[in-house]
Amino acid sequence: MKILMKQSLINLLFSLIAFSITYSIALLTGLVLIQQAVLIAFLIQWILFVPAYLYQTEKFYDLAGSATYISVVSYISLKSDLAKNFNIGSILLASFIILWAIRLGSFLFTRIQKSGEDKRFKEIKPSPTRFLMAWTFQGMWVSICSMCALTAIASINGVVLNTYFYIGIIVFMAGFIFEIIADWQKAEFRKNPVNKNQFITHGLWSYSRHPNYFGEIILWLGISIMSFSSLSGWQYITLISPLFTYILLVYISGVRILEISGMEKWGHLESYQNYVRKTPSLFPFSKLF
Repeated sequence: MKILMKQSLINLLFSLIAFSITYSIALLTGLVLIQQAVLIAFLIQWILFVPAYLYQTEKFYDLAGSATYISVVSYISLKSDLAKNFNIGSILLASFIILWAIRLGSFLFTRIQKSGEDKRFKEIKPSPTRFLMAWTFQGMWVSICSMCALTAIASINGVVLNTYFYIGIIVFMAGFIFEIIADWQKAEFRKNPVNKNQFITHGLWSYSRHPNYFGEIILWLGISIMSFSSLSGWQYITLISPLFTYILLVYISGVRILEISGMEKWGHLESYQNYVRKTPSLFPFSKLF
């Protein structure tokens, strides 16, 4: 009993730390709108946690994350008079994030409906504090990843259209397309009954073991580049978006979990060992250098 209570307190502490770090960054932007957007992002997660825990389901977790992105971007856009002032840079930046959120959210929601569960949550759901921590971390993910763009849109003059912005569009589109193709290739691979319980090694997956995550990091790098010229002072700290995405996908979720799972499933196979040895974990062609 004491061990469970101690673990619950640790979970709550991590949730508090996640919120505190995120809100502190929002405070550093010096913009009340950003602070409000962060509060909205976390409140959405905490409210949705209640039915998720009561019904012991994670089926709308990813969809909730995407909906939160759309909510905070829309809130900032409306409150900063984006439509009224018709800042084309701000409109484009907001649209890119909303487009990405709709695509990823619908893709993940469809996938979990087909599979029936997200194995990441199997041991997490029964614990209220641990499950709450997962939802809190999602609020942190949404807030930190989008904060550079939200700050740029909420700035006095909105998003600045210059060379950096156009370079950012190219980088974003490259990452976005890379992620879409990688997800499509894996989805098609899984559709074929012959490939049941097999691992994919063709297409983009022959250049990276996790090309979809590589695309995710690159697209957020593009968002940061587009936002860069509209920031000032402490607001530059919001540019940690792609770095945060990298740390999250490589060391906390995503890559780390899938690598462990892959070794458990296929680690005994020489073909898988060769694939791991010859194919970079994340960055394509990195093993050539």
